[in-house]
Amino acid sequence: MNELLEIEKIKQLKARYFRALDTNDWELFGSTLAEDCVARYSGGKYAFDSREATVAFMSENMSGPNFLSMHHGHHPEIEITSETTATGVWYLQDMVIDLNSNFRLYGAGIYADEYRKVDGEWQISKTGYERTFECGETLGEGHMVMHNMFAD
Repeated sequence: MNELLEIEKIKQLKARYFRALDTNDWELFGSTLAEDCVARYSGGKYAFDSREATVAFMSENMSGPNFLSMHHGHHPEIEITSETTATGVWYLQDMVIDLNSNFRLYGAGIYADEYRKVDGEWQISKTGYERTFECGETLGEGHMVMHNMFAD
C-alpha cells in the first residue's frame, strides 16, 4: 500500500465533504459518509447515527438561498491504521450566514474523524468536532451578499 496516496485520497474525501456541505449537494455529501456513519457535531450537541440521519439534518437545516456557509478543514493529521481504516484530525474554520435572521456565526474547532475503505473507496465512518471558539453576531445595515450561487 502506498500510504501517501491513501492519505491524499482521504484529504480529497474531506474536501468533497466540505464542498458538498457548502454547495448543498446532498447526494455528494452523503457519498462521503459510510452508511452507518456516526456524527457528533459541536461536542455532541448535534448527534446522528447514520448517513441518512446526518444528511437529513444537514439538508433541512443548512441549505437554501438564504443560508450560506463556508467550512474549511486545515492542517490534516491522518494516520493509516490498517489497509481499510484510518483516523484524522482537522482544524475547522467555519462561517454560517442566515439572511432570514440577518445573523452570522463563525468560529473554529477540531474535527476528529475515522475512515473506512469500502469497495476500494474511503468513506467517513465517524466524524465530529469540538469548538475552540464560536462567535455570533447580528448583521447590521450595509452588510450584503455580493454573489450567491444559489440565487435565482
